[in-house]
Amino acid sequence: MTNYSLVDIKNKVEELAQVIGSAPTILPAFGQQNLDAHPYIEVDDLGNMFYIFSERGRELERFRTDKLDELLFRIFSSVTFTMACEFELNNRIEEKDCRRIIFDKQLELLRQLNKDWQQRENIEHQRILIEHPFQDNASIHGNYKALRFSFGK
Repeated sequence: MTNYSLVDIKNKVEELAQVIGSAPTILPAFGQQNLDAHPYIEVDDLGNMFYIFSERGRELERFRTDKLDELLFRIFSSVTFTMACEFELNNRIEEKDCRRIIFDKQLELLRQLNKDWQQRENIEHQRILIEHPFQDNASIHGNYKALRFSFGK
């Protein structure tokens, strides 16, 4: 197992973020806790890397791994989802389920970084769609509630 420092991880994240044109504001923080539900990265003395979300002093999620690729996938799954949501807002097609654009854009961004990550995320999208199929024209029919809860994340 290779141990990575916060600086190593930060450099790699910033390098990948440049590839997809990610804004620095949607990247995680490194080694410091933000109380606004912004993710942050920690590394312990054993080489475990943590991707953590907390809000108002309460930890909501803590993902642990000793594999850099797994940590980077987790980070960029979130970053590309945020970017894809922003893209969808700027390119909305009212009669289409917004996830069609979001999922396509997210996969396009992940493909630029790592084709394995793209495939992994696509599997997750398919899982979500089994439980919550696309609902085109939901906004026309006033079915906002169904759309709002169908991301599965």
